[in-house]
Formats: sequence, structure tokens, C-alpha cells
Amino acid sequence: MENTGENYLASVRKLFLYYKSLTDRAIAQLNDEQLHWQYNNESNSIAVVMQHIAGNSISRWTDFLNSDGEKSTRDRDMEFEETTLNKEDLTALWEKGWQCLFDALAPLTENDLARIIYIRGEAHTVTEAINRQLAHLPYHVGQIVFLAKMMAAGDWKSLSIAKGGSKQFNERKVSGK
Repeated sequence: MENTGENYLASVRKLFLYYKSLTDRAIAQLNDEQLHWQYNNESNSIAVVMQHIAGNSISRWTDFLNSDGEKSTRDRDMEFEETTLNKEDLTALWEKGWQCLFDALAPLTENDLARIIYIRGEAHTVTEAINRQLAHLPYHVGQIVFLAKMMAAGDWKSLSIAKGGSKQFNERKVSGK
């Protein structure tokens, strides 16, 4: 019988990679100006969402098993202020956040899943903390992809099955080609 805990860890690692890949491919289709575009003053640009995800991930996943996930060095409110970072610097920050997550997940084993960690002083099992992040990140990934698709418009390269391409995609999958 397959090890349930190890299967869970492999599954979440794969899902996090998938969501990062979706966002990376969306961001690659945009320029600096598009990354910083806001619909209005109450909405966030893609750059701000990227900055928030990075800040959240760095805080949550640095020293994951030993310190509170809300680090004293994090300024969450500042993450939602429009940034002047260009695409290259923003991408470096983005990568740093994801690397913290992947570095924290890499050594985990089934035996770690029931361990208690803290986020803002609230106890979570490692499984609960992972699930919390697995709910949080895709929420923002969807925002980024939606905005990127609007801005790229006719130049958009689909990240999954292209509109109108389901039948052809399914036929390829069934035939193995």
C-alpha cells in the first residue's frame, strides 16, 4: 500500500509547481507597464499581488518548523503598496518567495505532517499550514492570470486548453499523441 503521507507531500509539491508555472507563463507575456496596471485605486496590480505572494511565502516558509509563520520582519501592509520594482527585480523577489516554500517542503516527511507550527500565534499542524497555503496561492494565481489575459488580449497564449480546443485536446489525450 502506498504511503499516504508521502503521497500527500508529493501531490502538494506538484500542485505548487503547477500554480507557479501557470503564473510564470502568464507573467512572461507581459511588460513592466502591464505588470503595474491597476483597474482602480482599490484594486491591485499584478506587481502588487506578486509582491504580496513573495512576502507571504518568505514569512511563512522561512524557518517553517521552528518559528511563527508571521515574521516580525514582514510588513504585510507594505506588500499592498504599489511597487516601483521592474519586471526583473519583481521576478527575483517572486522567485525568492517560491524558493522559500520549496526549500521548506523538500525535507518534510510523513512524520512531520502532524507536527504543530504557528502562524500569528495560532497552532496549525504542518498539514493544515500546507493546505492554508494551497488555498491562498491559487486564489492570487487566478487573479494574476485573469489580469494578464485581459492585458495581453489578442496576443494571449493559452496556459491550458485553448478556447475552442477541447475536442482536439481530448482526442490527442485518448490517442496518446
